[in-house]
Amino acid sequence: MTEGGAVLDIKLLPARHLFDDGVPVRMSKRAGTFVTLRDVATSRQGRLSLHHADRKNDQALDFDFAKVTEQSKDNPVFYVQYAHARAASAIRHAAEQLPAEALTDAALAQAPLDRLSDPLELAVIRLLAGLPRLVEGAAEAHEPHRIAFYLQEVAAQFHLLWTKGRDDSTLRFIIGGDPELTRARLALVRGVAS
Repeated sequence: MTEGGAVLDIKLLPARHLFDDGVPVRMSKRAGTFVTLRDVATSRQGRLSLHHADRKNDQALDFDFAKVTEQSKDNPVFYVQYAHARAASAIRHAAEQLPAEALTDAALAQAPLDRLSDPLELAVIRLLAGLPRLVEGAAEAHEPHRIAFYLQEVAAQFHLLWTKGRDDSTLRFIIGGDPELTRARLALVRGVAS
């Protein structure tokens, strides 16, 4: 037990194998060559990586430094960041076309979400609404990978919605002549970005 009465629960994880562009990274205590946890955590990006949390605790991890910087949907960090960048771009684009008061948190909180009816929009709403329960379940089960999976699923659904809106102008985030639908879609976009 800790000082506040909480129980400290430590999970032992299987070995992690390190690679750099597919080549195993060899470590030697005698030669003094090793990779620190900080090297793995920042892995050429200067920030923590979803690569550490996208597997169950009982699964071995082959961590490739080169894969972390790959800009493709196979890299969960890039995939989630790209979805966030797209959402931020939509909000910036809306800010150029709409009055500032239309994009405040208060205005978007009052958006008529019942105007959203496309199956992809509804899928994103369901995912966003499930986050509190998901976080609670992940914490109780000691399974942080659930959060990484969730982020990847939100990103995937948002990318699908983005692409569908490019192909079908009625599904774009900003609909000229329909400020209520635009506000509802922007509230959805803000939810993804948050």
